[in-house]
Amino acid sequence: QVQLAESGGRLVQPGGSLRLSCVDSGRSLSTYAMGWFRQAPGKDRTYVSAISASGVLIDYEDSVKGRFTISRDNARNTVYLQMNSLKPEDTGVYYCAAVQRSGIWLMESSYDYWGQGTQVTVSS
Repeated sequence: QVQLAESGGRLVQPGGSLRLSCVDSGRSLSTYAMGWFRQAPGKDRTYVSAISASGVLIDYEDSVKGRFTISRDNARNTVYLQMNSLKPEDTGVYYCAAVQRSGIWLMESSYDYWGQGTQVTVSS
């Protein structure tokens, strides 16, 4: 059973940076494609970024391109989301998700496993 745990969320001022982590302490994620999603207050959860199991394929939602960077360290069973130049509209709960398939996946329904989320608040 994959059990994902996100961390790194906190209150940050506009223009600031955060690095989110997603780890599965119980097993290797090296064969899992991973994704990051977020849910703003009062809104549906939306796609942010995805990375293939090998790390070769990467994708970003348009509003975060050039500001966010997804990466993974399979030796540490960890996926990261580096977030720079944060804006108030980046506020929300950030979730990581995993699916044991090749390629990258942009839709929530493609993923089998989810973490509990970590709160990111961008405010002055």
